[in-house]
Amino acid sequence: MQALVYHGPGQKSLEDRPKPTLKLPSDAVVKITKTTICGTDLHILKGDVATCKAGTILGHEGVGIVDSVGSGVVSFKPGDRVLISCITACGRCDYCRKGMYSHCTTGGWILGNRIDGTQAEFVRIPHADTSLHPIPEGADEEALVMLSDILPTGFECGVLNGKVQPGSSVAIVGSGPIGLAALLTAQFYSPSEIIMIDLDDNRLAVAKRFGATATVNNADGDAARQVMTLTGGRGVDAAIEAVGIPATFRLCEDIVAPGGTIANVGVHGIKVDLHLERLWSHNVTITTRLVDTVSIPMLLKTVQSKRIDAKQLITHRFKLGEILQAYDTFSKAADSKALKVIIEA
Repeated sequence: MQALVYHGPGQKSLEDRPKPTLKLPSDAVVKITKTTICGTDLHILKGDVATCKAGTILGHEGVGIVDSVGSGVVSFKPGDRVLISCITACGRCDYCRKGMYSHCTTGGWILGNRIDGTQAEFVRIPHADTSLHPIPEGADEEALVMLSDILPTGFECGVLNGKVQPGSSVAIVGSGPIGLAALLTAQFYSPSEIIMIDLDDNRLAVAKRFGATATVNNADGDAARQVMTLTGGRGVDAAIEAVGIPATFRLCEDIVAPGGTIANVGVHGIKVDLHLERLWSHNVTITTRLVDTVSIPMLLKTVQSKRIDAKQLITHRFKLGEILQAYDTFSKAADSKALKVIIEA
């Protein structure tokens, strides 16, 4: 089968790999129909994710058709259409019983990280009963790819951890796919303000269409002052960091209001300074989280009922044989205006 293989920082190739086989009774092998590229894949290629070793097939998102199941799988059978969670969960360990699937002792974020992932024609899914979701009849599979990772990540790590509430003020630093997913799902709670911050006017224009009340271009480094002006000098109740670099976390520290929350979503590959000399007295909460995907069933219902138009996040479409071009397009978003790309296997 064809697969996109990571060969170390800055190195990847599309090559032939053996079709995966069942290893444990709880496994399923899924034929991928549609997958995508995540910003985390770019972090891997930058060398930011030490757990991903050379030779790993990348990708942790997608939808497909069950090809085979182990003897212990009871919820799925060959031919079923399924949504693949980016997080693998046994459902039984202490962490899973707390809803912290991302820290499952035999799972977590392993697809496209510790084991081969979804940017291939087939993928092996451990703990299939609790790591796959049935696709409703007639569902738009392209839209559902957005439920593998970015919508639950934006919602759980940004909106829920950020304690977004009716009437609250929110700033989302980073108007990429994750930031836009946080923007879409923040609107469940009717905040009074959602300020989107980015360096790219195109992405800020998209954010405005998606429901942002204000946008700020930080190309001149003046975003903190502009946010303070927009909030009457108070700052925001929820500052959601959706990039993963020191400058954007620092910006969240600069704009969070007393009693507010900084919700980190971004993947950080280098150290970030925490300015407690300023924040120690401000009753500020700082949260971190790796998505648990516990919200997928709820988000699936919102997408099916058209409360969220997840498909509007998709800007480009490619075949699996064009995945290197897809990576080039996705990594040069400022020029290509890419948000999420769909790759058809």
